[in-house]
Amino acid sequence: MRRLALAALLLIAGVGATSLRAQDVRVNEATVQSCFAYAGPGDVAPACLGAASNACQQTNASTLGISLCLQAETAVWDSLLNREYQARQSQFSAQDPAGGIGNALRDAQRAWIAYRDAECGLAYARWQDGSMRVIVAANCLMTMTAQRAIELRDMKGN
Repeated sequence: MRRLALAALLLIAGVGATSLRAQDVRVNEATVQSCFAYAGPGDVAPACLGAASNACQQTNASTLGISLCLQAETAVWDSLLNREYQARQSQFSAQDPAGGIGNALRDAQRAWIAYRDAECGLAYARWQDGSMRVIVAANCLMTMTAQRAIELRDMKGN
């Protein structure tokens, strides 16, 4: 799935000129995967959400570092989201060979992406006068991506 490019937000914010690079910032993927696995049905705001990026921020405490940590955790959630989306598409194809359910999921996912991008763009715009906007937007992307990954996972019982 297409993700809102946080790199564009960083460039807009003017914080791209630094020696800290996205490839230098990592989160513990197992922490995110564990959070995903143990989030109960319907629990789209598990307490563990953000734990991996919080740990990363201990050594990357600048505005850019914090946003890159959030972006790194978002990438793991996005991978989980894509896995669950593909699994639901396969499931729905088996249930409805005509493709109606799969098409509806595709349309809903596209609409969700547009909503997420607009909502996180709003979060960024609301903080337009401060460097905090980059962190707020990155946190929005992480939170919404995690929530959607869990929602897609929970569709498998239907």
